Amino acid sequence: MDSKLFIYLVGIAVASLIWTLSRITPAQEPEVIAGGEIEYQHHCASCHGVDGKGRGYMAKFLTLEPSDLTQLAKRSGDKFSFWHVYRTIDGREQVRGHGKREMPIWGRRFQAEARGGDPASRATVSGRILGLVFYLEHIQE
Repeated sequence: MDSKLFIYLVGIAVASLIWTLSRITPAQEPEVIAGGEIEYQHHCASCHGVDGKGRGYMAKFLTLEPSDLTQLAKRSGDKFSFWHVYRTIDGREQVRGHGKREMPIWGRRFQAEARGGDPASRATVSGRILGLVFYLEHIQE
């Protein structure tokens, strides 16, 4: 097996394990949530607001109102759709009702910051997005 493929598969396995363990334990580790909050405040709060309610300082300049991210589970029948949110952030899912994609595709931006498409860079990007998703799950009302 190619070493790059092996490293990539190990990264996927680790991400899956983290997600599975988070479902078994009563709450995510505070460090993971704190890391996700840092990513959120740095990349998302300007539009979605510091509290996630969609009232960021940039919202007034946008054509479409940013979503209240504290209501994601409520809008999905009280179930937080972890992987749908992940794919929305990384760019694989369209944001419903937007026509063309208005929200930045953070997966691509994080990849550019990592400066590479190698397995280690992809794992870093996945970790950043996972932290964001765990944080968003944490702030659900």
